[in-house]
Amino acid sequence: MGTASNSTGGQPSMDEILKIATLVIYSIIFIVGVLGNSLVIYVTGFRMKRTVNSVWFLNLALADFLFLAFLVVSIISASNNNEWQFGRFMCKLNNFVSVVNMFASIFLLTVISLDRCLSIWVVVWAQNKRTVCKAQVTCVVIWVTAVVCSIPYATFRDLREVMGKTYCSYTISFTKDRHYKLMIFRFAMGFLIPFLVIFVSYVAIGVRAGRLQRTRRKKSCKIIFSIILAFFICWLPFHVMQFLQSSDTQVHKIVVKIGGQLSVCLAYLNSCLNPILYVFMCEEFQKKLHRSVCFVLESALAEDHLSFMSSRSLSSQLSRISRKSDAAAPLGEKAVATSLKYTEGTVFSTEDRESEQGQLCA
Repeated sequence: MGTASNSTGGQPSMDEILKIATLVIYSIIFIVGVLGNSLVIYVTGFRMKRTVNSVWFLNLALADFLFLAFLVVSIISASNNNEWQFGRFMCKLNNFVSVVNMFASIFLLTVISLDRCLSIWVVVWAQNKRTVCKAQVTCVVIWVTAVVCSIPYATFRDLREVMGKTYCSYTISFTKDRHYKLMIFRFAMGFLIPFLVIFVSYVAIGVRAGRLQRTRRKKSCKIIFSIILAFFICWLPFHVMQFLQSSDTQVHKIVVKIGGQLSVCLAYLNSCLNPILYVFMCEEFQKKLHRSVCFVLESALAEDHLSFMSSRSLSSQLSRISRKSDAAAPLGEKAVATSLKYTEGTVFSTEDRESEQGQLCA
């Protein structure tokens, strides 16, 4: 059974269904992910107290937001049957940003796991050495490492002409041997080694948490574990399908095509799952977000109340003010008159006294 490029019998072909499904998923991921990561960046960056955990989550949201900002380019390309219309520079940059996001996310999740494990097992060390400044320096090192690991993927990415159509793909010089080596490197550095580190860290956290029986710490570990689980569920099919597509094994073309496209959608989906996990599972984030949203709504409603006030209410308020001013005017005039009379009387009495004194002296 093959996939037909044209629709038969008035029904859409498999390629058209896959294209529409991909565009719908991409659009949902873009909208939800941009809004969610923007909220995380706002709350963790401006509303929450700067802590080690807020630094981790802020950088994770920045990586996802940066990736989703370039998803628009992929949506436009997918709507044009994967033809590329943005030039050579954007071809390299789009692939580079995608790979940087993958490496930065998994490196950050690995560091978060190690940080939580050390803070639970070595409490005194964590209180003395676990600082915000060190967390920020660690994030800089993570970003630099992710950029270095992503350079080869952008180097071999270029434009290709196939039957008069332009595509963004790997160049002809990018041989199958090089492709296989880069896949092994990406799988080892971006999945296998971090997975082993994270697995050992959470086994140690589970053992320690079982002894301590602390609800707050368990809940924090639950949040991070959910984030890591979502990451691996989203990225594992991508690595599996990449190996299947490049291997010589006889795999059905439809399975590879549909599975490869769905695995890419799952990988993109990871960028909008982290904000959802923060909102539904973190109490502190919910409180800060609730306060921020309530403050914005109150301000907006107050401005609307003033700007949309009816002309009648404004005229009635002005008439009240004028009445009050009119009522206050006579009192003011009386007070002025009284003060004038008092001043005039004082002047007259002073002049009389002076004249009397002058007469006596004479």
